[in-house]
Amino acid sequence: MAKRAAIVGGGVIGGGWAARFLLMGWDVRLYDTGPDARRRVEHMLENARAAMPGLWDVALPEEGRLSFHDELAEAVKGADWIQESLPERLDLKREVFARIQAVCDESAVIGSSTSGFRPSDLAEGAARPGQIVVAHPFNPVYLLPLVEIVAPPETGEARLELIRRRMREIGCQPLFLRREIDAHIADRLLEAVWREALWLVSDGVADTAEIDDAIRYGFGLRWAQMGLFETYRIAGGEAGMRQFLTQFGPALKWPWSKLTDVPELTDELVETIASQSDAQSGRHSIADLERIRDANLVAILRGLKTRDWGAGRLLNAGDRRMAQGPKSLEAMALTGPLPTGARAVPLDWTDYNGHMTEHRYLQAFGDATDRFLRLIGVDEDYLAGGQSFFTAETHIRHLGEARAGARLTIDTQLLMAEGRKAQVFHRMWEDARLVATAEHMLVHVDLESRRAAAPGAKVQDCLAKIAKAHAHLPRPEGAGAAVGRKPDRGAKDKAEG
Repeated sequence: MAKRAAIVGGGVIGGGWAARFLLMGWDVRLYDTGPDARRRVEHMLENARAAMPGLWDVALPEEGRLSFHDELAEAVKGADWIQESLPERLDLKREVFARIQAVCDESAVIGSSTSGFRPSDLAEGAARPGQIVVAHPFNPVYLLPLVEIVAPPETGEARLELIRRRMREIGCQPLFLRREIDAHIADRLLEAVWREALWLVSDGVADTAEIDDAIRYGFGLRWAQMGLFETYRIAGGEAGMRQFLTQFGPALKWPWSKLTDVPELTDELVETIASQSDAQSGRHSIADLERIRDANLVAILRGLKTRDWGAGRLLNAGDRRMAQGPKSLEAMALTGPLPTGARAVPLDWTDYNGHMTEHRYLQAFGDATDRFLRLIGVDEDYLAGGQSFFTAETHIRHLGEARAGARLTIDTQLLMAEGRKAQVFHRMWEDARLVATAEHMLVHVDLESRRAAAPGAKVQDCLAKIAKAHAHLPRPEGAGAAVGRKPDRGAKDKAEG
């Protein structure tokens, strides 16, 4: 039975929460009485479907069911997680929490997306104060994993552990604050940068585009993968943080910063900032900017995945947690091709034609080959022992388009296993549509001599077992085909007959 989330408020943040829960397999009930709530949430979900599945290299769970509700009680009753994302009005939030607690399960978590209020303020007068916590996300919620968790003392360790587990189940990184503080952690840091940026525009030092360039071409890139303190640790050289603080600490007392002073947002300053922003980005619609932002974030996050660093490490852990299907050859039925891949097409895998580019087909099929090799025993220990398979020849047929967000599966048939050679045939599917095939000739090698050598006994036994079972399967269409040559019609009819 799917877990159930109730989303109270369907704006940018609430819609993002709905998308993340849905795409992680939760059923979502959304409460928002606004006339265009459905349109806004469905727009958010469309963006998320194109971007979010591509963060992982395994298939996400089957998408949950989304329903819209005009009655708050109907939406929250029976929900496992209730997320409030209403405007920053303390009276409104308290009134809604009272209505929620009157009907929700006591075991449910009630999270608030507030960017500034403390949980003790939110839960003042509540029937169960420990049930209400701050769960502050970052936009877009369906891509950025950080959620700041601030809980009152009444919450209890059991509920804190439940919050930790639930957040990780949907691919988020919960950051538990040590104590309550207005605006939590991240927004306080952002506020300091935002304040300085406003002064720079107000004083005529820089315009909005120049300030954004200073961030995206400079320290913003460092922060994306190492944050603040680790970046400055490196800046201290071999002596690390102590040297950095000794060398640059005195500068903190210099009058570089406006500190807590804020420029008055006069009509003139507002118009200056707005007109500069129009000149900087006005050629793009907000919808275009959302898609550009999402594609860039996916590329950055996937780059961090390859390094297993920062948010990329979180995504790799999610891959391992969500990996579906049999984990070993013994658990598989060998009566048909073996399942060796299930994933969505990431945004950064598409080309100028809007579909998956050629080298990504090879990557997907290469990953399927790696999966097949692990199933027959070519794992880390086998490689450490100095043996492996090399790909000697590859032939890929592109039979259909695969666009961003498409859910692909790959199955693998062993065509031949003789001595030092193995021949595998992969088929890539989107539902029942055959998208591409790949045929690989593999040669077993000794890694020290880099020459062909016989596989180990266990690997040979696994290959023989699969080869015996797959010998009864029809030869797949396209096997053995040369570039530009269509398969023989008679051979195809014989295979299908």
